[in-house]
Amino acid sequence: MDLRFTDEENAFREEVRAFFRDNLPDDIREKMIDGEHLDKPDFVRWTKILNAHGWGVPHWPEEHGGTGWGPMKQYIFLEEMQKYPAPQPLAFGVNMVGPVIYTFGNEAQKKRFLPRIANLDDWWCQGFSEPGSGSDLASLKTRVVRDGDHYVVNGQKTWTTLAQYADWIFCLVRTDTTAKKQEGISFLLIDMKTPGIEVRPIVTIDGGREINEVFLTDVRVPVENLVGEENKGWDYAKFLLGNERTNIARIGVSKQRVARIRQLAALEMSGGRPLIEDERFREKLTAIEIDLKALEMTQLRVVAADAKRGNTGKPDPASSILKIKGSEIQQATTHLLLEVMGPYAAPYFPEHDDRWNEPSEVPSYAPVAAPNYFNNRKVSIYGGSNEIQKNIIAKAVLGL
Repeated sequence: MDLRFTDEENAFREEVRAFFRDNLPDDIREKMIDGEHLDKPDFVRWTKILNAHGWGVPHWPEEHGGTGWGPMKQYIFLEEMQKYPAPQPLAFGVNMVGPVIYTFGNEAQKKRFLPRIANLDDWWCQGFSEPGSGSDLASLKTRVVRDGDHYVVNGQKTWTTLAQYADWIFCLVRTDTTAKKQEGISFLLIDMKTPGIEVRPIVTIDGGREINEVFLTDVRVPVENLVGEENKGWDYAKFLLGNERTNIARIGVSKQRVARIRQLAALEMSGGRPLIEDERFREKLTAIEIDLKALEMTQLRVVAADAKRGNTGKPDPASSILKIKGSEIQQATTHLLLEVMGPYAAPYFPEHDDRWNEPSEVPSYAPVAAPNYFNNRKVSIYGGSNEIQKNIIAKAVLGL
C-alpha cells in the first residue's frame, strides 16, 4: 500500500497551513500553544471564521455544508489544525450529534439544527454517561414517558463536558423498560433552557470545571425532537462513538506537543546543560516519536481503507486501535512535558490565587504543565475506556 502523499495533497496541505497562519487570531493561538483553556467566545469566534470560509464542517456531506473532501484531505486538514495549533470545531456538535442528525434525522431536524451547528450558533453537550452507566452505557436509567405530543424525562447524566455553556444536549434515554437493555433506548434532543434541567459543576483534579452533572426532573421534550425511531438509539450511539474514537487518536496534537517538548527542553537546564542534550531524556522522547510514527502509519492505513470502501455509515472497528494508542501517546507527552518543567510545575494554584511559589522564578509556560498532565488521565477513559476498546478489538477485529 502506497501511503505517500500526492502532489495535489501536498499542495492542499500548504493551502491549509496558509489559511491558519493568516486567519487564526494570535491570542487564541497563544493560548493553544501554552496549553491554556479556551473560553466559549474563543471557540465561537474561530468557528465562525472557519464556517465563513466553508471549512466549519469539512467532513459533512456537501448538501449539508461540507467540503466534498475525501478521507485523505480530511485527515490532512485535521492534522494541520492540531499541529498549528488551532482549535478544533466543537466536537459535540460537529463530530457527534451533527452526523447523527444528517444520517438518521428527518428533514425538519436537518434544516433546523445543522446550519446552527456548523456556525456554532448552538452549543451542544453530550448526555450519555450516568452515575451507574459509564463504559456499560446500555445500563442507563434515565427514563422517558410519553404524554401526548411530549416526552417527560427524569434522570441524571454525569461527566457532561462544558454543559455550563450548552444550549442543547443530546441524550440517550430509556423508552422501553421491558426490552433488552440495548433495545429500549432512544436518542433525544433537549433544549437546555427547558424547565426541570439543573447543571451542577464537578471540580476536576486539575482545579477545572469543565465537566458537570445534569439533573432532569419532569423535563417535557417535544416528540418531534426524537431522532430516528423510538428504541433505536443504541444503533445511533454506536455510530456516534465510532466517529468519536477515530478523532481521539489526535495525531496532530501529539506532534505539536513533541515539537513543544523539544523547544522547551532546549531552554531548561539540567546538570549544567540543556535538558534536550541529556541521553536519558532523549531516549524517552525518541520512544514517543517512534510510537507516534507507528500510530500515524496505522491511521493512514485506516484512512486509505475508508477511501476505498466508501461511506458505509458504520464505524470501523479499527478506530478502537487508534483510540487506545492515541490516548496512551497523549498521556505520555503530557508526562514528558511535566518532566521538562521539573520543580516549576509544582505546586500549582489557579491564576486568580495569590499563593504562587516563587512567581518571579516560574516561566510563563510552566503553570499549566501539571494541570494538563492530570487532566489528560481522562483520555484513556472517555469515549469508551481502553479496556472496553480491547474487548471491541477482540470481537470485531480478531473474531475471538
